[in-house]
Amino acid sequence: MLRPATMFPLLLMLPLSLASAEETEEPAKKDSSVQKLFDGKTLKGWKVNGKGFYKDHGEVTVKEGAIHLGKGDPATGIVIASEPPKMNYEFRLEAKRIEGSDFFCGITFPVGDTYQTLIVGGWGGGVTGLSNIDGMSAVENETTGYTEFENDKWYKVRIRVEPKAIRVWLGDEKIVHINPEGRNLDIWIEQDTTKPLGIGTWYTGSALRNLELEKLE
Repeated sequence: MLRPATMFPLLLMLPLSLASAEETEEPAKKDSSVQKLFDGKTLKGWKVNGKGFYKDHGEVTVKEGAIHLGKGDPATGIVIASEPPKMNYEFRLEAKRIEGSDFFCGITFPVGDTYQTLIVGGWGGGVTGLSNIDGMSAVENETTGYTEFENDKWYKVRIRVEPKAIRVWLGDEKIVHINPEGRNLDIWIEQDTTKPLGIGTWYTGSALRNLELEKLE
């Protein structure tokens, strides 16, 4: 027979084992709020941007499961055909530069009643950041970063917009985290035709795939 002193550690271990088993149990699946924005075959849900600085755009095609944006003079891009959420959402895609040396993924997106543009690969090919914050562009504010982007390599981009935080990930690395409250947010006039949600390039050809939008509410 076990003495009381011997039984006490066993009693302590029992609840811990049960708790561990509960933690590893697969959670109940919920209805997904993720909206696929690209079917891999057509431009359904998107419009080719043919206005403003995007007037002399390159060819926009769909091939091999990706949207290809040909090199424009200066810009090529697409704009969503529906109204995206203005707050509490996450936008995701994969992008790669095919030719050129400027930004291959410029994403203009809503932040409440205003907009921001995420630049990926600008100013010579490596700058990342948001434009514009308090009148300062992506190359001169606190969101400015630099990455050695390789041509023909896919990069995952994720933008999360909430009332007190705009966050951006490049792959698994968080490259932007700012609180938009009290900040003057706007976009360049060159990107005005990419509203409300659009993706563009600048003297550069690129490809896009796995475009998704998730509502967080």
